[in-house]
Parts: sequence; C-alpha cells; structure tokens
Amino acid sequence: MRPVQSESLPLEKNAPLSSTRARGRSSLEPVKVGVIGIGNMGQHHARVLSRLKDVHLVGLADVNVELGIETASKYKVHYFEDYTELLKQVDAVCVAVPTRLHHAVGMACLKAGVHVLIEKPIAASIAEAESLVNAAADFDCILQVGHIERFNPAFKELHNVLKTEDVLALEARRMSPYSKRANDVSVVLDLMIHDIDLILELAGAPVTKLTANGSRGDNSPYLDYVTATLGFANGVVATVTASKVTHRKIRTISAHCRNSLTEADFLNNKIAIHRQTTENCSTDYGQVLYRQDGLIEQVYTSNTEPLHAELEHFVHCVRGGDQPSVGGEQALKALRLASVIEQMALDGQAWKSQDELRLALGPMTMASALG
Repeated sequence: MRPVQSESLPLEKNAPLSSTRARGRSSLEPVKVGVIGIGNMGQHHARVLSRLKDVHLVGLADVNVELGIETASKYKVHYFEDYTELLKQVDAVCVAVPTRLHHAVGMACLKAGVHVLIEKPIAASIAEAESLVNAAADFDCILQVGHIERFNPAFKELHNVLKTEDVLALEARRMSPYSKRANDVSVVLDLMIHDIDLILELAGAPVTKLTANGSRGDNSPYLDYVTATLGFANGVVATVTASKVTHRKIRTISAHCRNSLTEADFLNNKIAIHRQTTENCSTDYGQVLYRQDGLIEQVYTSNTEPLHAELEHFVHCVRGGDQPSVGGEQALKALRLASVIEQMALDGQAWKSQDELRLALGPMTMASALG
C-alpha cells in the first residue's frame, strides 16, 4: 500500500540520499525524521518530534492502518503502511516496533542510509545486536539506542554527585504493576535493562561475579520478577531488582558510599544525600537543647522530559556526525549482561566466577564486554 497523505500536504518525491544525508546540511534546514511503529512509545516519539526545533516530522509508519491514519492526521503528517516507502523521504527514523522486529527493521533502515534511534533493547539476541552495530559502521550511520534513563535529569545529577564519593554499593529498583505493554519479553529485557545500563555506567569497572533469581506471574511465559547481585572488579557491589508484578511503580537507585547515602527517585525527579553527623547545641550553662544526628541534602534537578533530551541528542548527532552517548556498542554491553542474568534466573544458578562469566559472554574480554 502506498502512503496515505493528508490533503494539505503533498508528498515529496525525493530520491534516496546518501548515508551522510543529514550531516553538514545548512543549520537552517530541518532534519527530516520519521517514526516506525506508533504503539505506546512510538506515540510519544511522534509527540516530541512534532515539537522539536529544527526537525521536520515527515511521517509515521505502522501496520495498523486505522491507528496510523488517525495519528498521522493528529500531527498533520503522512502515514505509510509500508515503512520502506517512508525511508525514501527521511534522514533519520525512530524505531519503536516490538523487540522481535528490531533487527529486520533496523537493518532495512541502515541499508537505506537512514540514521536510526531504536528502542531498547537493541535487539532480541546478541547476534542480532552485533549485526546492527556492524551495519551502522558499514553504512556510516548513527545508531542510537533508547536507554532513556541516561537522559533523566535525576540520573545526570546522581552521576555528578557520585564523582566525588567513594561508592561501596549500588541498589536499583524498577518495579511496576502488570501491564499488557512489552509483554513479548521478560522483565529483564523490558525493565531491568535500563538499570543494567545505568549500573555499568556508575560502577565503572568490569563485572567479576554475578547471581540472579526470578519468578513468573500466573500463566506467564516470561520472568516477571528478577533480582541480580553483581560484583565489580573495583570492589563495588550492586543489587538490581525489576518487577512487573508489584502493585506500585518504583524507579530508584541508591548509592551507599563511605561518607553518605545518596538516593535518586526517577519518578519524582528527586535526589537526597544523607550524611551522618553529630552536633550538639547547648546553652551557656552546658544544657543540651537539641542534637543533630544526621543531615539530608536535597539536590535540585531540571524538569526536562528525558525523551525530549534523548531526541534532541539524536538529532544533534545526525546533524553533526557526533557519536551518541548510548550507541550500539553500549547497548550491546547491557544486552550481553541482561542475557546472562536472564539465563541464570531461569536456571536458578549460583554465583558465576569471572572465568565462567567470560565463557558465558563469548570471546569478548570482560573489560570490553562489561566494563
């Protein structure tokens, strides 16, 4: 089926451009972007892209014709039932299709010379992820992966705070009530992979030890609750828990440091630093009026929407040729570790040693695979 067009928007008949199609273009010329897959996340991509400066949202592609036409009409753009037709009209795309389709759609985009932001996880398997990373290099295209929490103001401030702290342990919790969205993968690839990426960034060292356990909800074919404990080469220990069966939404990371406890709440965009101190306030006669046993510092963060920051970064990379902060290789690290955690939780395995982890992760060294 050919593109369905809004009456007021004639479809441009542009020839396919080169893999550097948006790089070096005039600063006054907008980057042409499309969205492939307009489910829950794709709808948000379309909303933000329609408002971004220096971006021309060309069109949306989805196999659901009714939803596609309705959404395209809302943003006054073109609808494409066949996404390959959209690729002829754009410099870049955001891919928000089910995980099992990431590889096929992503490869088609890269082969067409179109820059890609693909939702996490990068692909359904390590082999598919490696194929996408290699294709991005071969076709000289930007490949960014939607690890959106990297752009959360609370995480950015947490990262800054911890640069001056001696971190001993990290604790991440990402929990949600059951939802029908992303029900084609386990909680590890749906939710935990966000915190895997963040913990790897914060720990800043290779993983040397690992254990994981998990459970399923009623009649669920996938793991719905998983907790993993990681040991890093620099002595940091991390506990990561993700759940699709918790009756309250939680998104937190706590850093237990030698001189403080720092807690980041990603839902409420807050950071609190707890420090231990003892200070007495006395009268002239030595009578203690009060004692302060602890100090809490509140760190203020911006109200920037993470997706807005993520898409701005993507467009900046497409326009200038810079590499994204979360590219294919970083996403591949997170996927490798997520895959090991998922398998260990399924098997109910005990601690893995560094040598065992190296074997489980294939020929890549620990430092390059996880550090």
